[in-house]
Amino acid sequence: MSDRQIYLVDDEAPVRRSLGFMLKTSGYEVEQFESGEAFLKAAGQLAPGCVLLDVRLGGLDGLAVQQALKDRGIMLPVIIITGHGDVGLAVRAMKAGAVDFLEKPFEKTAVVAAIDQALARNQGRAELERLADQARAQLNGLTPRERDVLNGLVEGQSNKVIAYDLGISPRTVEIHRANLMSKLGVNSLSDALKIAFTARMAELAGSSSAEPA
Repeated sequence: MSDRQIYLVDDEAPVRRSLGFMLKTSGYEVEQFESGEAFLKAAGQLAPGCVLLDVRLGGLDGLAVQQALKDRGIMLPVIIITGHGDVGLAVRAMKAGAVDFLEKPFEKTAVVAAIDQALARNQGRAELERLADQARAQLNGLTPRERDVLNGLVEGQSNKVIAYDLGISPRTVEIHRANLMSKLGVNSLSDALKIAFTARMAELAGSSSAEPA
């Protein structure tokens, strides 16, 4: 899988040709789409990359395409392509989560800088997902009751409150707590909580980035 994948969505063939050529000669892999509808049809199966999205498309416009990606939970970073009169639309797109916007005519240095910034987001998210997967694998070794106890600790509850909620004794909570820490390979409650929070990080990052600014 390439870490330099670009998805170019523009309904003007000359723009796709010129911008596509610029990107390919700069070392990027480029897949082109002539409409927002065509892009959205394929978006769910696309590898991580960066979307260059024209704000004024025939049919679904760029803002609608961007919203559709968010609604589907597709976390591809978006760079908006605009004409001179579209800065207001570009600002709206940025508030909705776009990484940057590029005005026509394009300057190569500006295009490359914006894309590299967007692709860096993918790399950061990939690392976040890796750490979260690792933490989830650790938590999968716990029994359901140990998970219940850990969830209570994550919520900041005392052993007595956890015991009351679960209908068990505080002493039993202490035993589950000791067992889960042993299984997680940690010596302190703070380290156990870090694993629990890490397991949730990618999910939380995805939901927060999907919210309008």
